[in-house]
Amino acid sequence: MTITPVILSGGTGTRLWPLSRQSYPKQLLPLVGELTLLQEAVERARDREVFAPPMIIANAEHRFVIAEQLRAIGAEKAQIVLEPVGRNTAPAVAVTALLALETDPDATILVMPSDHVIRDVEGFRNAIAAAASAAVRGLLVLFGVKPDRPETGYGYIRPGAPIAEGAVHNADAFVEKPDVATAERYLQEGYLWNSGIFLLPAARVIEAFAAFEPMVLDAARRAVAERSADLDFIRLGAEAFAEAPSISFDRAVMERTDKAAVLPVDFGWSDAGTWTGLWALSDRDEAGNVTIGEAVAVETTNSYVRSEGPVVTTLGVSDLVVVATMDAVLVAAKGADQKVSDLVQLLRGDGTDAAVQSPWVHRPWGFYQSVHAGERFQVKRITVNPGARLSLQRHKHRAEHWVVVTGTALVTRDDDKITVSENESIFLPQGCLHRLENPTDKPLNLIEVQSGSYLGEDDIERIEDDFAR
Repeated sequence: MTITPVILSGGTGTRLWPLSRQSYPKQLLPLVGELTLLQEAVERARDREVFAPPMIIANAEHRFVIAEQLRAIGAEKAQIVLEPVGRNTAPAVAVTALLALETDPDATILVMPSDHVIRDVEGFRNAIAAAASAAVRGLLVLFGVKPDRPETGYGYIRPGAPIAEGAVHNADAFVEKPDVATAERYLQEGYLWNSGIFLLPAARVIEAFAAFEPMVLDAARRAVAERSADLDFIRLGAEAFAEAPSISFDRAVMERTDKAAVLPVDFGWSDAGTWTGLWALSDRDEAGNVTIGEAVAVETTNSYVRSEGPVVTTLGVSDLVVVATMDAVLVAAKGADQKVSDLVQLLRGDGTDAAVQSPWVHRPWGFYQSVHAGERFQVKRITVNPGARLSLQRHKHRAEHWVVVTGTALVTRDDDKITVSENESIFLPQGCLHRLENPTDKPLNLIEVQSGSYLGEDDIERIEDDFAR
């Protein structure tokens, strides 16, 4: 059996705000190691004898960042499928099952979220091997994690009778996130956490959608049929996909089918969904603290203190989460951080940019960061990746002044091409045709000063663009 890993990367991870934002969600961040959660998900399914190249189904907004992260780990053969709108997990599973069946009528897909943590990768692969025989027999296998605490933030599964002689059981019931008392009872009665990871025979998945959610299947079929190529990405038919009901795969199929099965597993799984959860996953000092970045904890116990910018200090506190970025700070009691999503919704309602936008705005060529802004001016720090270039463009309402800090820039200004080296600058008058390029194998860093009557990002007229924007 060759298994196609399907990695769902459409979530926004709002409970990990302010580090995780809609524009740059948690799966794209290195939260528990050097690799991002997305990269770790790809790496754990990299055995060539077992796994085909992965299929990533993602928000179109994140496509270039995902492609760059895949290139960084040598996973260029991955297919990146772009969802035009978010529609929960059922339409995503239907689409990927249809795509897998185009090349293999006996396709088996391993569906897993991009933003979870699995500590025991060997145990994870052993679990896939244990589930494979059940999948071959047409069962839809969910990996159910053996709980070690009465967790109220996870859904649960009640396993039924064992199937044949294997470790796989019938899945008797799916239940939503319980209260504390119910979670304690589930722990005693042998319920399992719902990991959201499935091993699925693709043809049986399509049959199940046809039986239980034909509208999802119809929209998925049309979205796949109307797909188009965009550079190295697969764009699903937008109108068709938008007509799919927004429903989870659990509700659409697993809770209805008589082919639902569950494999009890213990491979160090966590959904890494809250700061308290990350505290539990991280190495702690003798006082029970996790400190990351410019963070100092004095007379502090059992706390998670993290800074991605300013120096953060704590004194005489316990059981806190303190997370600071360049533009936002979160202070929460451990355990209360399940409600961070509600806080983000409040900030969105108030129109706070930091609710959704990261301080670093990522582009296919690199990123920029707004440093300072005022009436008729804005200052940005810009980083251009080695060998990358921005679009050939002009602005109607602003002029720009570029100062190279490190690296070498090749600048197109109307009919001229000008090399700008470290500690040199160039002026781009309003309306001139221009392009910024990094011709070297090292990052290019510069400061951009914009001035004019309007400084919005939509004041860009692109004439040529390597990224088809």
